[in-house]
Amino acid sequence: MDELDVEKFRRLLLLQRREALMTVADAADDGAATVELDQTRVGRLSCMDALQAQAMSKENQRRREQELKRIAGALSRINEGEYGYCVSCGETIAEKRLEFDPAAPLCIECASKSEGPAGR
Repeated sequence: MDELDVEKFRRLLLLQRREALMTVADAADDGAATVELDQTRVGRLSCMDALQAQAMSKENQRRREQELKRIAGALSRINEGEYGYCVSCGETIAEKRLEFDPAAPLCIECASKSEGPAGR
């Protein structure tokens, strides 16, 4: 494998991906707030809309946290000198794959296997 520009990927992970997620997380915290269910003050449909918005906000928050964990794992692999290698089989991960998803822990073959028949 040609020498990977690890610093380029570190910048991608830190500056573009992680900072963007943190900015969105700060702005989205209000959506996950507790919903008031007092129907004497708020109509039933408004309560349902608020509950749905709250559920969507919580799911988005869960996804952001999951992506931040993936980014932290990739940064850890960079620090350990293991970045660019599949955590499952140890083979190199294609640079194009890393450019698309710098936090990718698996090569395309292992990622395809982990999805199983339902992912195909």
